[in-house]
Amino acid sequence: MTSFPGVSMSLRLPRVPSRLSRRLSARLVRPIAVAGVSLAGLTLAACGGDDVDPCAGVTGTCVPITAGASQTEIQTALIDVQPGSTIAFAAGTFSFTSDLSLDVDGVTIQGAGMDDTILSFAGQTSGGQGILVTADDFTIQDIGLEDSPGDLLKIEGADGVTIRRVRAEWTGGPMSSNGSYGLYPVQCSNVLIEGSKAIGASDAGIYVGQSDNIIIRDSVAESNVAGIEIENSTDADVHDNEAYHNTGGILVFNLPGLQVHNGARTRVFDNHSYDNDTENFAPAGNIVGKVPTGTGIAILAAHEVEIFGNTIENHASVNLGIISYSTTGLDFSDALYDPDPDTLYIHDNTFTGTSANPTGELGALLILAMSELQSPFMAVPDIAWDGVVPADKADPADPTKLMDALQICIQNNGDADFANLHWPNTEDPIASTDASDHDCTHDPLPEVVLE
Repeated sequence: MTSFPGVSMSLRLPRVPSRLSRRLSARLVRPIAVAGVSLAGLTLAACGGDDVDPCAGVTGTCVPITAGASQTEIQTALIDVQPGSTIAFAAGTFSFTSDLSLDVDGVTIQGAGMDDTILSFAGQTSGGQGILVTADDFTIQDIGLEDSPGDLLKIEGADGVTIRRVRAEWTGGPMSSNGSYGLYPVQCSNVLIEGSKAIGASDAGIYVGQSDNIIIRDSVAESNVAGIEIENSTDADVHDNEAYHNTGGILVFNLPGLQVHNGARTRVFDNHSYDNDTENFAPAGNIVGKVPTGTGIAILAAHEVEIFGNTIENHASVNLGIISYSTTGLDFSDALYDPDPDTLYIHDNTFTGTSANPTGELGALLILAMSELQSPFMAVPDIAWDGVVPADKADPADPTKLMDALQICIQNNGDADFANLHWPNTEDPIASTDASDHDCTHDPLPEVVLE
């Protein structure tokens, strides 16, 4: 193979389809086929493969990145590209020693397929992430990103983000030295993530934080600490995704001390969260380090969340856990932060499996509380709520209950069982499996429509 300064490229033999590839390839991996125009200047001879123009089929201005383009040439293309253009990478593996950045609006980055065009950051020695995008109307599609020591793809402050058929993976498996986030839009608006995969992130594989108008669909998260996470965000739809072999499958969190406070209105529906059994490998001090191994869905201090139509199964700690930030034992000084979850509507889900081996600090809490009802401890019910009720949200007639407008409503989940842990359980009432207070409904949340 010919070597070039800054970038190496080799053709990758076809992979034996994994469970992830088999599920997605038939529906989601498809070539783009439209008329195109290409710019000269970056096209060099292919390294032992077909001389396929990566801009073939692209409509409008297209900058081709073919075999042998140096790291400097690629970054220059990202700087000089005109708004509305496409930067098209050929099939093969491109290796980088520093990060890439883009701040031009309206650009599309595309490859020949998530397993065919690979941007590898395994040799990266500078930069906080693999790719940093700070531009509006950004699209990335049909490409694989691998092995950055930081986040693989960070998109910050953008309005209009599309991540389509992108694979973000740490190929060495789960390790605390892996980067934090695979696909990472933050402080963005109008975000679409579809047909993508995230594998091996030491925080969250697919994460959208401090953002609004979000859709995550038809994607797969495997072997991350958190598979899919919505954090401090408003108006999010998370649906038709698959999360397995993570520590926790799907998380909806609100955290203190961030620029955007108290996200709300998240719908989690028609997902399959199962066999999330990877030991928590988050670096010390990370909030997701508190997620018990074997969590299907976790709700932390979230507001106005509707969870429906999901299949949640086979989790050692809990299928669906709901907790207040105060239960984590962490302090906060954010006066605008609301640490207690409310206005949840959990309905028409399917739960299976027995949660008989909770882990970590929060798992110990589950065992302690359930031991008040089971001697010896046997299992955590499918839906477990820590039961924290702050005075300003309490029913005036019963301070142990949330007022009706803020209640956690649970209906039509088959034979799923429930526990209110009434934390802290140092005083009455003790934990209870009575779900009658939660036999209620909330108005369905509206569908997210991207602008």
